[in-house]
Amino acid sequence: MSMILDWRLGQSGQGASGPMRAGGYFHRLSDGRLQCDLCPRFCRLREGQRGLCFVRARQNDEIVLTTYGRSSGFCVDPIEKKPLNHFLPGTPVLSFGTAGCNLACKFCQNWDMSKSREMDTLADEATPETLARAASELGCRSIAYTYNDPVIFLEYAVDVARAAHELGIASVAVTAGYITPEPRRDFFKHIDAANVDLKAFTERFYHRICGGHLRDVLDTLLYLKHESTTWFELTTLLIPGENDSAEEIEAMSRWVADNLGPDVPMHFTAFHPDYRMQDKSATPPATLSRAREIARANGIAHVYTGNVHDSEGGSTYCSGCGARVIERDWYALGEWRLDAQGCCRACGTRVPGVFDPEPGNWGRRRQPIRLGNP
Repeated sequence: MSMILDWRLGQSGQGASGPMRAGGYFHRLSDGRLQCDLCPRFCRLREGQRGLCFVRARQNDEIVLTTYGRSSGFCVDPIEKKPLNHFLPGTPVLSFGTAGCNLACKFCQNWDMSKSREMDTLADEATPETLARAASELGCRSIAYTYNDPVIFLEYAVDVARAAHELGIASVAVTAGYITPEPRRDFFKHIDAANVDLKAFTERFYHRICGGHLRDVLDTLLYLKHESTTWFELTTLLIPGENDSAEEIEAMSRWVADNLGPDVPMHFTAFHPDYRMQDKSATPPATLSRAREIARANGIAHVYTGNVHDSEGGSTYCSGCGARVIERDWYALGEWRLDAQGCCRACGTRVPGVFDPEPGNWGRRRQPIRLGNP
């Protein structure tokens, strides 16, 4: 088990600003309730009530974010763990999340945080400036909003992103993309890269298992591709008997190729029994390999497998000549055959993404961090 690195601000640092912050994206209904317009749930709240996400609440006749500046923990991870394989490969990312979620996925792999209704889960705290400075001093190229969905703590994430950009630190969102148009624009204009969890490709799955709607997520993907500058990749957790059929993978990958283009990387990852779906078996590696083959056959240039040891499925190959340009063993990089412009050294084909002239060397390490003030 990794030891926790205790990182403390110097005397010039700012203290935590407290867990409460006024939020936006709401309006008053004729019956006096306030409707939260952040996500397609449109929770309608009376004084003292919370939305399904649990962290946005009505207090003093406005919607507030109750977890501003607080986190369930901080950790330095490899960027590939998000997973992002085409954004600054090999570099460390300072990761954190809060509590709550605006979806209700029965298979949640981070349910202890995303489904939390206890503020005690938020054991650490940091201002945006603290986070940005920590990332810089720890040598992280980016900060990731992850573990639970950053959409629900949008105001905090945006403030962190602004502080990070002032120090040359990128921002990464790991999200299900369940957000309405106005906050979506406000959020992603501060986000450099995102991994969007495309949970399935049927309305039935989204409605019955996640408590949401597929169309809203597809709208976010179309926005990211056609109206934003955010680099993004897709992840689908394949659950046996639920969203892993060849027909569904065929439909999903065709939609991605036709609407987002062949250069958007897709990750198919293995499910393990958890939360309210412990009756399901773990995903066989062969299911992931089959999904990868289907997506590639439909024109997706870069398709990956995850949560299993699969060097071939984890490595990056040139879409021009087929040469392996980035070798991966779990999260550790091996052979690197990209030039300083991110092109294949064998044939010169540009590999889509954001690359440094040289790869990072963070490897597989996972370093928990404790932030705080003296």
